Amino acid sequence: MKLINRSGFAVLPRQPFVDWANLQQDELNQSMTLEEHRAEGSVYLTEEFQSEADVSQQLALHCEKIFANELAAWDEFGDHWPRDRTLDMFLEWFDVTPQVMAVDLLQTPLMLAPLED
Repeated sequence: MKLINRSGFAVLPRQPFVDWANLQQDELNQSMTLEEHRAEGSVYLTEEFQSEADVSQQLALHCEKIFANELAAWDEFGDHWPRDRTLDMFLEWFDVTPQVMAVDLLQTPLMLAPLED
């Protein structure tokens, strides 16, 4: 077991995201309930939090990337993404829970696969 020098945010969708995602239906994306969406959340690692101010700062710094990543799972090219995506809108669309510590339970090295160029 290893302590990783990261903190993070656990992100679960709320009903506004589900409503938007359900408008993106096609052969790959079928309508889902809130419970189905929330069954699989995401965790985004960030710099370690030392204080509440760090949590707010890191969320403000990264919310745009997190929002884009969550939307891209349903609309890869952003054709139907909501305009004017703000931190307030992000918090209306997602429950975000700060996670202070990250612990790797495995002995195998972490795999790093960049999602952006």
